[in-house]
Amino acid sequence: MKSIRRSLVTMLIAAFTLVSFVAALNGYRASMDKAEDLLDAQLQYSAEILVGLGGGGITSQSLGSGVEGFVFQIWEDERPVLRSAAAPEAPITAFTAGYRYANFGGYRWRTLTVAMGDRRWGMVAERADVRHTLAESVVLESVIPLLLWLPVAALLIWVLVGWGLAPLRELSEQINRKATDDLTPLPDTDPPAELQQVITSTNGLLLRLAAALQREKHFASHAAHELRTPISALKIHLHNLENEVPAGSSALQHATEGIERMHHLVEQLLDLARTQPELIKANFQTVDLHTLAQRVTAEMWPAFESRHQSLSLQGEPAVMQGDETMLAILLRNLLDNARKYTPEGGEITVFAGSRAGVPLLEVADSGPGIPCAERERVFERFYRVGTSASESIAGAGLGLAITQHIVQLHGAKVQLSDSPLGSGLAVTVQFPVVRVAS
Repeated sequence: MKSIRRSLVTMLIAAFTLVSFVAALNGYRASMDKAEDLLDAQLQYSAEILVGLGGGGITSQSLGSGVEGFVFQIWEDERPVLRSAAAPEAPITAFTAGYRYANFGGYRWRTLTVAMGDRRWGMVAERADVRHTLAESVVLESVIPLLLWLPVAALLIWVLVGWGLAPLRELSEQINRKATDDLTPLPDTDPPAELQQVITSTNGLLLRLAAALQREKHFASHAAHELRTPISALKIHLHNLENEVPAGSSALQHATEGIERMHHLVEQLLDLARTQPELIKANFQTVDLHTLAQRVTAEMWPAFESRHQSLSLQGEPAVMQGDETMLAILLRNLLDNARKYTPEGGEITVFAGSRAGVPLLEVADSGPGIPCAERERVFERFYRVGTSASESIAGAGLGLAITQHIVQLHGAKVQLSDSPLGSGLAVTVQFPVVRVAS
């Protein structure tokens, strides 16, 4: 994954290094030229001293070996009058005033010729390599620190770029902190100009998503409400037809099952439309899971009895914060699934209480169960396990989707596992531990 910070730091360090190199190169050249001028001025000063002495009373023996890398000569009528010990016998440069370069003694020399009168010439020379070594040592003393400070500059650039990207990280954290069902716009209180368009576009997307979800909710709710009336009418007509058709008519039975399937689907769509966060989170109250489970199992007992199924409730009082209506829908969906998929004469157990201080609901059955590979997908809307047993069971694949949504609204966790009854499925919902004020 590419990093904006690394990319910016890399480009800035590359640009800084290039600019520093060019600046150091130009500074080196300019400094060398300046050093050359200063050394020429020093050579001029040495020549002026030589002119001031005029050669009187000075002998080559009294000068000894002279200064290393520096020689001089005095000529009169092109005859040597005086020279330093290291100077050659021949003229070191031309008998013309000015600066030049000359080669002798195995080195290259910077020379200066000055007129000391009508017939006398003074010549001074300094080794070029000594001059350049001195100049380079002075120049490098100022250039090398600039190069050595590059790592410090890179660290400083890294810190400054990170500081500059802080608003982007803060915006990312704001988005990450939003709940899955939170589509409110992001705050845009005086954001940086570079992030204003990002925030505006993100808020526009959130508003469009909220509008789309609202339309979906309204459509499901209105469609379900509108379908209730014709379904009720169809059920009345089918009831009236029972007296006009032969007893046990397969056509009437299929029609009745189709109407019941449609009625169940409509009720589930209404439940799904009602499980919207903004409608129920504000209405959380203290709920005793065991009392709730007693009421729901008592209401649904006739449906289990008609299939000769055993339904039992275990547990103890367990208090939590939630919406009682939604929790009742959750338990009904779990019990309805267990009833439909457990064969006649099977067993269903309900546990409503707490384990290790954690409030939970658990519904276990002795049905065929759900393969491990499909246990995640069963929470998707309209998804049904593709088994031969499920194909003959009425359903729309919304029960567990509604259950999952209610679980998320309560900040709980749902887990599917093998049933302790030997075969079948166990659905366990663990609710968060909340201290309830007494």
